[in-house]
Amino acid sequence: MKWASDRVRHIGESEDTMLLVNSPRTWRRPGILTLSAAMVLFVMVTITVQTIAQKSRGGRVITFDAPGAGRESGQGTVPRSINANGEITGELYDQYAAVHGFLRSADGSIKTFDVPGASKGEGQGTFSESINSRGEIAGFYYDASGPEVHTRGFVRDVSGSIKTFDGGPKFGTIPIGIDARGEITGAYSSGGFFRTAYGAVRVFAVSKSVTVPKGINARGEITGWYQDGNSVTHGFVRSAKGVINTFDVGQQLSTTPVSINSAGEIAGYYTISTSAIHGFVRAADGSITPFDAGTDSSTIPYGINVKGEITGAYYQANSLVHGFVRDRRGNITTIDAPKAAMRFSGDGTTPQAINSNGEITGWYSDANGVYHGFVRVPAK
Repeated sequence: MKWASDRVRHIGESEDTMLLVNSPRTWRRPGILTLSAAMVLFVMVTITVQTIAQKSRGGRVITFDAPGAGRESGQGTVPRSINANGEITGELYDQYAAVHGFLRSADGSIKTFDVPGASKGEGQGTFSESINSRGEIAGFYYDASGPEVHTRGFVRDVSGSIKTFDGGPKFGTIPIGIDARGEITGAYSSGGFFRTAYGAVRVFAVSKSVTVPKGINARGEITGWYQDGNSVTHGFVRSAKGVINTFDVGQQLSTTPVSINSAGEIAGYYTISTSAIHGFVRAADGSITPFDAGTDSSTIPYGINVKGEITGAYYQANSLVHGFVRDRRGNITTIDAPKAAMRFSGDGTTPQAINSNGEITGWYSDANGVYHGFVRVPAK
């Protein structure tokens, strides 16, 4: 089957509060998700998969599929995060479109896992969002133990042990990022949360409408976006002490930060019209540099590493999506995975994260609309 539109997550007690957590509404992603919260157990499979390597403008692209990933349109392997050791986490959609987490080691071996009690319904299951330098994974799952299916957070340690948690008494906990110390941030109900490495959870809100944390760095600084009373999107950065500063990229319609590195540099995107999307990088001193990865195209950054290198994707109307990496000086290199194709609008190569070594992971779609994972290793 093919997912109908963007990867949409409903955050809150009802579906009336609908937030786009992982991608702008104009960007096609696999999976349509709905919210809720509660429970835990564990299933795992280990396998080494064959890979395909291809040079891509100064780098080598290795493709992979998680064991059990479906082979029909809208199914497959969707990496989300890569750490400094080259370990990758993300989710796979099986032949029934149920979702499972996976961990790919630097040697290419892959383990799949489920949070015990996770729903196996279509578009539901276990979603691995972020992995830190210690190999700890944060994400969320659809809990099917109660009368209603709803989302809860989880953290998986290096031994494979899983702990679940909630942002509070309401439904709707969506962890997005985990830092080197094991601190986690994400969305809860219509606000944000911060979970310490010891398990204490604190909620926070930038506005009375919507607050969505998107990234956390090694110092515990959090970036993300919020909406004001007029449904206009703005950026924010929250210090480790809880002090929040908001910002915008000039005169725009929306500002959406997505990632923050240990130097406090933030990558994101903004719009100045209803159709054009542009990338930006914000320095720790607050200065902002806009950029575009392609001519007359929309640019959507997804990750920034400690060196200030940014990865993401760009596209033109009704065209194949291309990945990119931007170095600290502003030079941009295009990334295309082998066999990437466009069967539906938004198909192509979509990098999701970049580590301190410049290794990039993400997903691409083939001519049949199936998703595959890739890792790009930079040229030495």
